[in-house]
Amino acid sequence: MGPCIVTADEIGDPQALTIESYVNGGVRQHSNTKFMLQTVAGAIAELSAGLTLQAGTVIATGTPAGVGMGFDPPRFLRAGDVVDCYVEKIGHLINRVS
Repeated sequence: MGPCIVTADEIGDPQALTIESYVNGGVRQHSNTKFMLQTVAGAIAELSAGLTLQAGTVIATGTPAGVGMGFDPPRFLRAGDVVDCYVEKIGHLINRVS
């Protein structure tokens, strides 16, 4: 998780953020949160109907098109690859595959 925690007032509309991923500097995914199947508010409402969400609860929402299995032929990550995930107004999280 990362690269940082931001407050709601720093984000503004969570359904209007650019989301991207890069593998070894090449664009793998480029989209916007407006295309999410479920809004952030909708996900929170649906989950909290059956669960008690605690401060710090992480809700994984999935990713846009561009995952390795979707390519023909598939393009899977390999040891040494550098993956950079970006969310507008939050920043980059960069990891090397080991």
